[in-house]
Amino acid sequence: MEPPDVSDPRDDDETPDLPPEIEQLLRGLTGGELDPQVADLMRGMGLDQVDPQMLQMVMGQVQAMFSAPETDTAVNPTLATDTARKVVAAAGDRLSTASDRSASAEAVHVADLWLGEVTDLSAPALQGTAWSRAEWVEATMPVWTDLVEPVAEGVTAAVGDAMAGQLENLPEGSLPEGVAGMLDQAGPMMRKMHGSMFSIQLGQGVGTLAGEVVTGCEVALPLVAAPTVALMPQALRELAEGLEVDEPQARLYLAVREVARVRLFAAVPWLGPAVLAAVRDYAAGITIDTEAIEEAARSIDPSDPNAVQEALQGKMFDPQHSPTQKDALARLETLLALVEGWVDVVTERAVSSHLPSAAALGESVRRRRATGGPAEKTFHALVGLELRPRRLRDAANLFRALEDSGGPTGRDAAWRHPDLAPSAADLDDPLGYVERSSVPPGDDLDAELDALLRGEEDG
Repeated sequence: MEPPDVSDPRDDDETPDLPPEIEQLLRGLTGGELDPQVADLMRGMGLDQVDPQMLQMVMGQVQAMFSAPETDTAVNPTLATDTARKVVAAAGDRLSTASDRSASAEAVHVADLWLGEVTDLSAPALQGTAWSRAEWVEATMPVWTDLVEPVAEGVTAAVGDAMAGQLENLPEGSLPEGVAGMLDQAGPMMRKMHGSMFSIQLGQGVGTLAGEVVTGCEVALPLVAAPTVALMPQALRELAEGLEVDEPQARLYLAVREVARVRLFAAVPWLGPAVLAAVRDYAAGITIDTEAIEEAARSIDPSDPNAVQEALQGKMFDPQHSPTQKDALARLETLLALVEGWVDVVTERAVSSHLPSAAALGESVRRRRATGGPAEKTFHALVGLELRPRRLRDAANLFRALEDSGGPTGRDAAWRHPDLAPSAADLDDPLGYVERSSVPPGDDLDAELDALLRGEEDG
């Protein structure tokens, strides 16, 4: 008796040979049937020659996209967080110890006392803590999601419009029937897939950044809200060893900078929303240059996934910015520069008489900002925005000029109202801004500001 025939009947069909993973994906998208014309189109694109390891990686990402829980937003925070946690785990994350948490709490307490001597901007009952990289990811991802959600929505809409426009311009009957029908039903699937891709890229960027930051809000964004002040012991030790500075001094210096940021964002309630508003205004004008993307796709090696990703991202976010986008980018850059410029000045005042290594630590911070890092490149490719403020030196000089003219009160008065805050033009002419904003100290300052604001409301 001959054994039963267990061969796959599909082996005898007219379907061109494709990698099993690709064939399985296509059958899943078309309800189990694979049109030979569709398979031939995939083969013509070179998918049957793709490196198996790269294909396995891509299929893993595709499976993550489709297995991610449903969400009504363009960014899937669960998928982004899971991706970021995998990045930090691969980099060798370490849990903070009880000793780390105790030392961080003490450093934050001392930093708060020192800053109380040089600024009246404060946040009540600050609590210092030590976080691992994974803890930083979990705590900051909600803010990252809010930050990039407008950009993700804009890109998703732009990609959808671009695809629809390309299909409308194709000659009738130029696509195989199976492909045309699949594309007609693929709208929701493509939106989910693109949102998942964006979420994975966000997770990769946040995970990489988690390996670089030494404090919770080092990137000048309100990522960690008061009363929590977070230090990153693992990165802090690496920084101290590289500078050959003892760890307690490095911890105190970085605690002062972080407490200054937390105080600023807590005391200036309009600042955080202004940053998000600038990002939303930027996202509203996003367009996708499909011709540039097609050109990039023709010029890259499809067997190199990194080259594919870098080329497409670079072309996607390299269009001419609209006037509205240029204004939004200028506002965002100015706000980030003002935050770090103010932190620079108050930190210098707070630590100058306490830390012998303050100058070396300050130079290290400036060098870190000047050189940037892979995470900044990732976010520039992801959302087209720079996390590094270019005009930080100008902002610090402006706050020093304000302090020379009106003392700490005059310096900090620049944050009293968004309409009174320095603009990009003021960074070009700090002395002019100082002259325009000079008002008497103390109670007279409050009276002058109230009078100005009443005049605006009456107007």
